[in-house]
Amino acid sequence: MVINWFPGHMAKTKRELKESLKLVDAVIEIRDARIVRSSENPDINEICGSKPRIILLNKSDLSEASVTKDWIKYLSSNNVKTISVNCNTGEGLKSIKPLLNELLKDKHARLKQRGIAKIVDRVMVVGIPNVGKSSFINRAAKSSNAKTGNKPGVTRSKQWIKTKIGMELMDTPGILWPKLEKHETQLNLAFTGAIKDEILDTEELALKLVEKLQNDYPDKLISRYKLNELNEEPLKNMEKIALKRGAVVSGGRIDYTRVSTILLDEFRSGKLGKISLERP
Repeated sequence: MVINWFPGHMAKTKRELKESLKLVDAVIEIRDARIVRSSENPDINEICGSKPRIILLNKSDLSEASVTKDWIKYLSSNNVKTISVNCNTGEGLKSIKPLLNELLKDKHARLKQRGIAKIVDRVMVVGIPNVGKSSFINRAAKSSNAKTGNKPGVTRSKQWIKTKIGMELMDTPGILWPKLEKHETQLNLAFTGAIKDEILDTEELALKLVEKLQNDYPDKLISRYKLNELNEEPLKNMEKIALKRGAVVSGGRIDYTRVSTILLDEFRSGKLGKISLERP
């Protein structure tokens, strides 16, 4: 299964991000804590350059805490701060402003020397589709100014959002990169819903998910679907799950479409437990 998805508005967004960077003091990049490497847009490093950056590992409630801690240590540096957050509940978001103040302390000091007491930092928010940008902005602004949705590609143009904590946020559309070279990256993005299901073979995708989970998290599959044991063949395990969930049609045949939907939905919603598909 080869996946490449680069709508025209994403190419335009990349150009706009480069042009808009001069308008902001820092960048907040949001990634999915379950797929930290795959949810990084490699163009972001080129676009941001040396601009101060905070990386938010969102959906941390769905990832293994120990693995997320390893990622935080791995990604952090003098000019990049990394924290785990849950943009739906607001967990971890209070740490952002102190980190921003630390990153911009030299600029703040210069402004105060010029007699500017009230400092408002302008921050660009970036991330791939469906990673939680709009949910973060709405939490920070305590409003619903930014459009949200559980499908990728909801935000289509940049917009400025004011907050009450000394930040103005520039929301931007989620962008992927033109060519998803690694098959593992393709699958991870598809597993977590960053790529629209409409363009995928969901039955093949669900089968790949079963294969991944039976290798990395076999106990979670057994526990969730009350299986006695796992077969070496992912298809056999998928069929066992279908029978357990009643995903069958007349004649007792497996309803592969239905069981695929069950598997993908339950993984994405965290019903299978805390899972990290990538490690640093």
